[in-house]
Amino acid sequence: MSSNKKIIRKKDFSLLQRLYLPEIFRGLFTTFLQMFKPKITYQYPEERFHPPASFRGRPVLVEEQGVERCVACGLCSRVCPALAIEVQASETELEKERYPVKFEINMVRCIFCGFCEEVCPEEAIVMSNEFELAFSSQEEAIFGKDKLLTPAEKLKERLEFLKQHR
Repeated sequence: MSSNKKIIRKKDFSLLQRLYLPEIFRGLFTTFLQMFKPKITYQYPEERFHPPASFRGRPVLVEEQGVERCVACGLCSRVCPALAIEVQASETELEKERYPVKFEINMVRCIFCGFCEEVCPEEAIVMSNEFELAFSSQEEAIFGKDKLLTPAEKLKERLEFLKQHR
């Protein structure tokens, strides 16, 4: 059975459309409008940027009453697209069964995507509001538990934001 349906094609572009002139003028108009909007410029370091709670700065481990929340499940290291997180677990006598003996994040590799924060079942790793990072060597960029552990009181604003949006 042959079909006698006629194929309807869109009309070819006109000369004006082929020259992209409407798109060029639309881009120029957008640029022109941006010129009159207020500028947002900080005179760094005299004026500091105070990020909102939704800001994703460097990842940190949450510490409550001297004990980290992390149960060393390893989900953060598995989900990390940059392979920046390394976790090694061990047993503990506390009410939680495991804790991380070694928890390291290579900040040179970290892309601040926040996947580790999203996948963590204990809300043990969160993105802080710290964004100023400077290293003079590759070894300095590997943050262990000593640099990652942050009290929950200091991260209260971010933890509240996460509770509202989950």
